[in-house]
Amino acid sequence: MADNQVARWLGGSPLAVLGRLILASVLVGVILAALGLDPFDIVRSAERLIRWFWNMGFDAFRWLWRYFLLGAVIVIPIWLIMRLVNGSRGR
Repeated sequence: MADNQVARWLGGSPLAVLGRLILASVLVGVILAALGLDPFDIVRSAERLIRWFWNMGFDAFRWLWRYFLLGAVIVIPIWLIMRLVNGSRGR
């Protein structure tokens, strides 16, 4: 029963999900490499973002909140529709 819950939560068997994640990661890596990015650029960008938030103080939270709301207007309905569609298929 626990294995079934794990598979359900992951969206398939753990090995199959791991395989899909590895394949997707390689494909995204190829695209990012074609764009001239490398992992260290991403880490440095994240570090700059954190420093920028730290230096901005509370204005960063207001900025982040506005972008969160803007993105949530699209992401949450799509997620909800996908959950409803996938939920009706499983029953």
